[in-house]
Amino acid sequence: MIYTVFALRKRATHTIPSKDLRFYICSLSSKSIVYKGLLTPLQLWEYFADFVDPDYETHFAVVHSRFSTNTFPSWERAHPHRYLAHNGEINTIRGNENQMRAREGVMSSSKYGDELKLLYPVVEEGLPDSGRVDNVLEFLIMAGGRSLPEAVMTMVPEAWHKDTMMSEEKRNFYRWASFAMEAWDGPALFTFADGRYVGAILDRNGLRPSRYYITKSGFMVMASEVGVCNLAPEDTQSKSRLKPGRMLLVDTELGEVINDADIKHHIATLRPVKQWMDEQSVTLDDFYKAHMETRGEEPEIGPLVPVQSDHRLAMFGYSVEHINLLLVPMVKNKKEPLGSMGNDAPLACLSQRNPLVFEYFKQLFAQVTNPPIDPIRESIVMSLACPIGPEDNILEPSEKQCNRLFLDAPILTLHDLEIIKDTSLRTWKTKTIDTTFPVEAGFAGLVPAIDRICAECSEAAEQGYTLLVLSDRAAGPERVPVSSLLALGATHHHLIKTRQRLHVGLIVETGEAREMHHLCLLLGYGADAICPYLLYECLISLHEQSLLGVDFGIKEIQKRVIAATEKGISKVMAKMGISLLQSYKGAQIFEAVGLSQEVIDKCFVGTASRLGGATFEILAEEVRQHIKTVL
Repeated sequence: MIYTVFALRKRATHTIPSKDLRFYICSLSSKSIVYKGLLTPLQLWEYFADFVDPDYETHFAVVHSRFSTNTFPSWERAHPHRYLAHNGEINTIRGNENQMRAREGVMSSSKYGDELKLLYPVVEEGLPDSGRVDNVLEFLIMAGGRSLPEAVMTMVPEAWHKDTMMSEEKRNFYRWASFAMEAWDGPALFTFADGRYVGAILDRNGLRPSRYYITKSGFMVMASEVGVCNLAPEDTQSKSRLKPGRMLLVDTELGEVINDADIKHHIATLRPVKQWMDEQSVTLDDFYKAHMETRGEEPEIGPLVPVQSDHRLAMFGYSVEHINLLLVPMVKNKKEPLGSMGNDAPLACLSQRNPLVFEYFKQLFAQVTNPPIDPIRESIVMSLACPIGPEDNILEPSEKQCNRLFLDAPILTLHDLEIIKDTSLRTWKTKTIDTTFPVEAGFAGLVPAIDRICAECSEAAEQGYTLLVLSDRAAGPERVPVSSLLALGATHHHLIKTRQRLHVGLIVETGEAREMHHLCLLLGYGADAICPYLLYECLISLHEQSLLGVDFGIKEIQKRVIAATEKGISKVMAKMGISLLQSYKGAQIFEAVGLSQEVIDKCFVGTASRLGGATFEILAEEVRQHIKTVL
């Protein structure tokens, strides 16, 4: 019955609301009742007669009271939601929501069958971040067959990547869960209940307060601070605080508090996840081994053009300052070079120097109660490792979810990319999509080129390709490069719209990207991996001419660049309080300054651009000015 009621409520939520009609159902559950409103705590007792009825009893209660800060107050946005109440922010919410929409293209359910599509979209419109988390949590329980504690563990994992003290079983579970879903990341304390379980979990950084008491008389009280309830000291059995990533759980059927280690061990050993991962998941090492077995040798890097005569550098907007002040120090010091505070360069929309599309964007950063992370001292909670490639059905756990490529970092070397392009390992196959268009097409060629790229990617997904490489290597005197950011953003959102995004992984092979800001923008708008080939080739050319100032081999140069980019990407993520690259990807933690709405709607859906400005025609003209350098 409970599943029928859930389906009824989802269908009603999707079909009844209209432009002039607000409609929201609090719970519609046989196990719990949600009372909410724009009320003070004392007004609850006067407004809801149940609370003063002596015959009305409950075995648990989740109470949430606060002023609305980040959203305009409304009845449906008030806490608690159907399963949880929440104190904090989900910084990756836009990416999480996009990913959930993309999963609708690969999900299936033996429980709901063809009616599963009637439950879409999973994430309902007009809700705050906590409401959207609640939508997905409920969906994993009702359609995914998970218990409430397991669904919470999947969405809010501990910092498992670098925790050497974690048990192997729990580490394997979190790794397997990451193949199916990215973490919903941000400083947050979640309290949750479904009628049987009631509990709480704290984010991996522990950036929200939580204290709890267990009494001898059989009660457990948890609150964001001490003193919310008057408890007799002599009745206190134990008291403590909730620690980062830990879960506090009461099973009301058993009538006991379940230890964090016990519940997580139980959930982690429900399925043979280690066996699944060993049999199905692949790494770059596996790609290299398969390549060596078939080809017998590693791919070679083609002949390089000397820096002094490489017209591609000017075409992609490089300058002498870029090379000397940004690129060379990355090799020498294995970190992003430091500069003075502030940036006095004109806004891209006002510049006369034909800026790259990247320069129209500004990074968002954590503010007020949403603290940043220290990427050095708190590096244990951060990770750039993530799986890429096709995702399988999240609703029915199986070994198929592990058939993904697990990367330790998102930046690929020249050799890595050639190995990926040439792979024939198991079901993996790669297609390269050209992101350039003929010079003679002029201004009018840009939008049709973007449409062609999207169509080719969609067709490749239908043909069963697992990895798509968006490449501008063909750029030159006769071919104009589409900005890698425009091509990627349009393709990413097009595939989400057609529900094909999770059928493929998107890799960007670009000559444009060389700054941390460029790399983070590509990741933030959906890139699974990036190969900045011109950056590498420029440095290798300098090395071959003994102009680099240090004596490193070709592979060592690339490794040092990757080490520098890892630190730089981590620093940018940390500004926004995000710990995991897997959650940062596609989260669009940027705002545009001076881009027109037509560009936003086609390539950067959901990004704020308050000023308007550059159209596709203006962007095409800026690219054309760079092309003049090679004509």
